[in-house]
Amino acid sequence: MNAQLTKSLDKAAMAVGFVLFFGIMISTQLRTGLGVATGYVVGWLPEILPFHVVLFIMAAITGLYASLIQKYTMDWEFLRTQQEKMKKLQRNMKEAQLSGDQARTQALQNEQMKMVSEQGKMMQMQFKPMLYIGIISIPLFMWAYSFISANPNMMMTFPFWGTHPINTTVLGPILYWFYWYFICSLPVSQVIRKALDIGSMS
Repeated sequence: MNAQLTKSLDKAAMAVGFVLFFGIMISTQLRTGLGVATGYVVGWLPEILPFHVVLFIMAAITGLYASLIQKYTMDWEFLRTQQEKMKKLQRNMKEAQLSGDQARTQALQNEQMKMVSEQGKMMQMQFKPMLYIGIISIPLFMWAYSFISANPNMMMTFPFWGTHPINTTVLGPILYWFYWYFICSLPVSQVIRKALDIGSMS
C-alpha cells in the first residue's frame, strides 16, 4: 500500500513538474499566475529585506531543495560506474586507433554502441530531478520576474561593476538580477552538496 502510494505521488509530482517546466515556455497566463500565487507566500520579503538579499535567500532555498532532490532520486553509484566505464572505453579506443589495431577498434566500437541504452538511462535519471526541482524553483522565478517587472527602477551595486538597474542585461539575454542569483547560488550549492556528500564522482 505504501509503495503504491509513493509511486502515485511520484507520478503526480513528475506530472506537475512537467506541466510547469514546459507550460511556462508557451503560456504567458501560467507565468503570470504562478508569479501572483507565489507572491502571496513570499511577497512580504522585499518589504523587510533589500531585494538582493531576497535573491540570496531564493538561491539558498532552491540550492538546498535541489541538492536534497538529487541526493535521494539519483543513483550516484551507477553514475560513477558509468563514468569510469566511459573513461576506460575512451582510453582503450584511443590506444587502439594509435596502434592501428582495427579488430580491437571494431570491438570497442561495438561495446560503445551497447552503452547507448545505459547512457539513455543516465539522461532519464538526470531529467527526473529537474521536474521535481521545478515545482519549487519555477514559481519562485516567476514571482521574482513579476516583482522586478513591477519595480523596473530598482538599482543594485555590483563589485567592480558599479551600480546598474537590476532589470537590464549583463550580456545577451542575461539580466543583472539573474546574474546576481547565479553567483549567489554557486557557493551556496557547493557548500550544501559538500555537507550532504552529493555528486562526488571520484
